[in-house]
Amino acid sequence: MTRKRVLVLADLPGRGVERLAEVCEVEVRPQGVDSEDELAELLPGFHGLLPLLMHRVGDKALGAADNLEVVANYAVGVDNIDLEAARRHDVVVTNTPGVLTEDTADLTWALILSSLRGVVSGDRFLRRGDYYGWSPKLLLGRSLQSIVLGIVGAGRIGQAVLHRAAAFGVETLYASRTRLPKEREKALGTERRELAELLGASDVVSLHLPLDETTRHLIDRRRLAAMRPGSVLINTARGPLVDEAALVEALTTGHLAGAGLDVYEHEPRVHPDLLGMENVVLLPHLGSATRETRIRMADCCCEDLTTVLVEGQRPARDLVCNLSIPRP
Repeated sequence: MTRKRVLVLADLPGRGVERLAEVCEVEVRPQGVDSEDELAELLPGFHGLLPLLMHRVGDKALGAADNLEVVANYAVGVDNIDLEAARRHDVVVTNTPGVLTEDTADLTWALILSSLRGVVSGDRFLRRGDYYGWSPKLLLGRSLQSIVLGIVGAGRIGQAVLHRAAAFGVETLYASRTRLPKEREKALGTERRELAELLGASDVVSLHLPLDETTRHLIDRRRLAAMRPGSVLINTARGPLVDEAALVEALTTGHLAGAGLDVYEHEPRVHPDLLGMENVVLLPHLGSATRETRIRMADCCCEDLTTVLVEGQRPARDLVCNLSIPRP
């Protein structure tokens, strides 16, 4: 029997792709693709696709793919995939929800701690040779127990960040489209607020929302101005949630004391003014970057491809069938 063909747009860790190659014909392009136009040229003849979050899979690519049955996205979000176009072309779309929750929550706290306690700026200070001994006023930060942490988006990752806050003794608030059950709020030790109120009441605001047309530039110049003076913005979700130019302005004027960013509006490009700011911690999209999580993400994608192409079934993670996008 002729084996179905799968295009993988990255060199993935683990043995998931190797196992997939036992039942499908797999072509791996470690360099990925530079545009949807390039992807559209490649897709004819392939039955499955495994893209990364930076690979746009829209109507043009899906329309050119004459045999495509399934797209298994190597990410928790699916803002790079046109789900409506996938429905029209009868293509299954899956992602990797839940797999990267704990690691992304851990990294969020790494950014919070680094931003409040000067971990990165202190490292640079010492390496420059500026450290001449202990001083009572040297690089003073903020005590965790003195702050209010505001979580915007209370899905899996947002709740995991709230759970960790309790261990640090940090007071928390959250803003979300839907309210958590009262029992869950009590367990997490948090209270729901409208976004405007949360921004004005929080010393640290951490974003945990998916990217769509309703959340793009959610944190714009107006909402940055509504944040508490001297507060800190953390983003481990999606870069375009924040108007980066407006963020630079808020940091330059001193309205915000700092920021911790793992994602960027025009990733991989970073606003050049952010690069020179001592009060900003910048990471290269490391939220899920542990060996264990990245392997499990690859396994999830390859399992879904096998389910569709070999077993002829719709996987549980099929977003098109479920007609919804899970919150991170």
